[in-house]
Amino acid sequence: MLLEKSKESPMLQKVTNQIYPVWTYSYLALLFPVFLITDYMRYKPILLLQGISFIITWLLLLFAHGVLAMQMVEFFYGMATATEVAYYAYIYSVVSTDHYQRVTSYCRSITLVAATVAAVLGQLLVSLADVSYFHLNAISLASVSLAFLCSFFLPMPQKSMFFHRKDVSPPAPGPDKSVASVGSDGPSSCQEDSVSADRGPTPEAQADNARPQNDALRVLLQLGKDLRDCYSSRKLLYWSLWWALATAGFNQVVNYIQVLWDFRAPSHSSAVYNGAVEAIATFLGSATSMAVGYIKVNWDLSGELALGIFSAMDAGSLFLMRFTDNIWACYAGYLAFKACYMLLITIATFQIAVSLSMERYALMFGFNNFVALVIQTILTVVVVDSKGLGLDISTQFLIYGSYFTVIAGIFLIRSIYIIISAKCGNTSVVGESIDQ
Repeated sequence: MLLEKSKESPMLQKVTNQIYPVWTYSYLALLFPVFLITDYMRYKPILLLQGISFIITWLLLLFAHGVLAMQMVEFFYGMATATEVAYYAYIYSVVSTDHYQRVTSYCRSITLVAATVAAVLGQLLVSLADVSYFHLNAISLASVSLAFLCSFFLPMPQKSMFFHRKDVSPPAPGPDKSVASVGSDGPSSCQEDSVSADRGPTPEAQADNARPQNDALRVLLQLGKDLRDCYSSRKLLYWSLWWALATAGFNQVVNYIQVLWDFRAPSHSSAVYNGAVEAIATFLGSATSMAVGYIKVNWDLSGELALGIFSAMDAGSLFLMRFTDNIWACYAGYLAFKACYMLLITIATFQIAVSLSMERYALMFGFNNFVALVIQTILTVVVVDSKGLGLDISTQFLIYGSYFTVIAGIFLIRSIYIIISAKCGNTSVVGESIDQ
């Protein structure tokens, strides 16, 4: 270990231990307030803020120098990342619920296509035209500046998910709607509550909502109630647990993979194909995500088994990247890692979203990512930051591989328990694990 650390250049150590962690800390500090402000200000102003953050990020990359300047780059990039939620929330605020599935597909597809095109273009410019990284960053600055200008022409939404909702009084229940009122007195699931919320507030709910005079306090109380109701479902709790744990590890790997590649094959003395690998990884991720729609599996029974198996494959990929000195084997490990994660996150997204209203899905999406960011921050403080262990990049990936091994163990053990209970006819246990 000490020999490996000595091979790492001082500049690479500064990038790993002093500069990159700032992004994680900034993202964590800004995510929750940005989430609330985004909804309160109805998205568009936050889109403009995101554009400004990207422009400042690339201006600093182009013209600033030194560790402090690069830490400022990470801070503004953290702000841009935290405000990313405004884009997806904005899309849902300007279209009807009938088009949610289509616009979700459009947004995800265009994001993946753009990432693939950017990676391929960057690789071609570097490999064939010998374009410098300065000019690549200049192209990126022009791109984000154009996006910032386009955001001025977006229409301003008239409603939002939480602060500016236009609740409509529910119609008098007819004979075919009498079931809708059953859940108010008995124990209600998250799905039942979301249905009731979509129909509009009851007179009792209106009275309760009238008590907090502060609109922000009312929203926070409602968000807390929604989270409590949703996480009371054991199925949603376990899928969310995997989401938070795996996303924290995934973000950490993606954040530091370029450093590992440069350690295995320094860019100043080796031909690099990082852009091409990212393009292939994005394509594989989109392909595996699309494949989920065609796989006929009882996810309630076998979903956690899939989480365990593919998490184990992620762990194996990370161990490969740690113990190999061959850059191509390192590239292959990253491709397998990203494809497995994209497959599982698509399954988890579907399993969580299928039982929830759009408002509650957005809330759980945001909260799961917030928990993931907290876990990622702990990993950064302990493993990466120079004030913590300050481990070299190779040892970090040994930690990340062990981390995914623990995740795989948790869900493999639980999936075996569910399957054995099902085979033994223990319907009460299986029903508790699946139906909730």
